Amino acid sequence: MEKSKEFILRYQRQITLQGFGIEAQEKLSNAKVLVIGAGGLGCPVLQYLVAAGVGTIGIVDKDQVALSNLNRQVLFGQNDVGQNKANIAAVKLAALNNLVKIETYQQNCDQAFAIEHFPNYDIIVDATDNFATRYLINDACVLLDKPFVFGAVSQFEGQVAVFNVMKDGQALNYRDLFPVPPKEGEVLSCADGGVLGVLPGMIGVMQATEVIKLITGIGNVLANQMLTYNALTNANYIIQLVKHEDSSKYIPKSVDDFMKINYESLCQ
Repeated sequence: MEKSKEFILRYQRQITLQGFGIEAQEKLSNAKVLVIGAGGLGCPVLQYLVAAGVGTIGIVDKDQVALSNLNRQVLFGQNDVGQNKANIAAVKLAALNNLVKIETYQQNCDQAFAIEHFPNYDIIVDATDNFATRYLINDACVLLDKPFVFGAVSQFEGQVAVFNVMKDGQALNYRDLFPVPPKEGEVLSCADGGVLGVLPGMIGVMQATEVIKLITGIGNVLANQMLTYNALTNANYIIQLVKHEDSSKYIPKSVDDFMKINYESLCQ
């Protein structure tokens, strides 16, 4: 199918890449990615996926922009304080690329949402900041067989991984790394421990890169691996993950089992 002049010009620098070409760009245009969270991680993920030309982007976020967000959530400005993040992000992103379809969900990601909407997307991106939602996303992705691109930041350190993608005969998930959630107060939140403003940008860009690689088939994705980056030292290393003997017993075996889990109580 012949592409428009706008399409060719907009994505020219990617199409020109050796090993990428028009075929990879078409794969991006046909892809659907759901980003859960439009905060510090979600902002760069959304900006770069939209700029790269992912055809359909879903944004899930119930929260409003706060002044304390602005050191790291660079999609937003002072005039956006008090407005819904998903809606404001959609407006800003539409101005960046009119060839991308943007779908917004002004709500939290709960079990009902996951069961209804995850099947409509090819890849799920976790850009959240709490363990309850992260375990919910992981379990839903395993249950529905969806790739799960994970990112997390705290203070000066961040992590990126790709779960539920087959590599070397295995498709590990977040529970292989951490079978059960930490209890409340065991891990500092960004609100309690703080976060260097540029760090979510760096980790979010890495997440976006993994999404692009998953869609186009270029490079090697971080499947069954986790990359850790320290902004203070520029040290980064990749951990090879292995199957945890207890992980499978915590994964719900059916939609009914999934709907019965109280993820909030698991982290309390």
